[in-house]
Amino acid sequence: MQLPNISIILPTFNEGENLKQLVPELLTVFRDLDLKDSEIIISDDGSTDNTKDVLEKIDFKDNNVTLLERSAKPSLPMSIYDGICLAKNEVIMWLDADGSMPAATVKKMIQAYSTGNKNIIIASRFAEGGGYKGVKEIGKTTIIDAIKNVKNSKDSVSGMLASIIFNKLLIFLLSSPIKDITSGFIIGEKKYFHKSYFENSSYGEYFVYLSAGLIKENIAIQELGYICETRVHGESKTASSIFQLIMRGIPYIKAAIICRIK
Repeated sequence: MQLPNISIILPTFNEGENLKQLVPELLTVFRDLDLKDSEIIISDDGSTDNTKDVLEKIDFKDNNVTLLERSAKPSLPMSIYDGICLAKNEVIMWLDADGSMPAATVKKMIQAYSTGNKNIIIASRFAEGGGYKGVKEIGKTTIIDAIKNVKNSKDSVSGMLASIIFNKLLIFLLSSPIKDITSGFIIGEKKYFHKSYFENSSYGEYFVYLSAGLIKENIAIQELGYICETRVHGESKTASSIFQLIMRGIPYIKAAIICRIK
């Protein structure tokens, strides 16, 4: 079966050191799958690090890599949506640029999307075969291993625990069949990614609106388990304290309540 050409969007802010590894790995995926007209869009929110220098050394213009330097108000959701609008291909994928979402999983997602009968593939930390912070199938016996991995990385233990707890709470509130409702790692046709899912969000809660919308539209969804890795370079954008984590979690809960009411 002919694989579709993909537009991969990487929303970034000061992820230069991670892009050094991730962009060449994604270009290798394109070559391995013979996706000659695929592209990578770096949708950048005003990075002050070496992001631009890194991309120039990769010779990004000759490798179907585009740097979108956003001038609008910094926003993870709208950074993704602006990338979607710029994309030349109908099949869209996006993922974090912090090294937590492996290029090997990108390859598996493209292959699953092409050979399966689902409209959307979501990479899931909590589906069968998935795991969190380098540990497969997070549970009572493996959570300690995950905490150890996080302590030796640029991530935060409180951020990891909050993510797991909030995800379970959101699933309960929405009665969601999607197990990773805060994934942020997805592939599907452009037509499914409506602006309304992104424009009223400040951070990752956009994925709650998106997931709820896809479910309500009866879009065929598959979750593909993958092991989310720890951050090696740069600083986490999630939060640096318990208070910040709680404040960041409120919009997620609000999104779930709004979607449930609708």
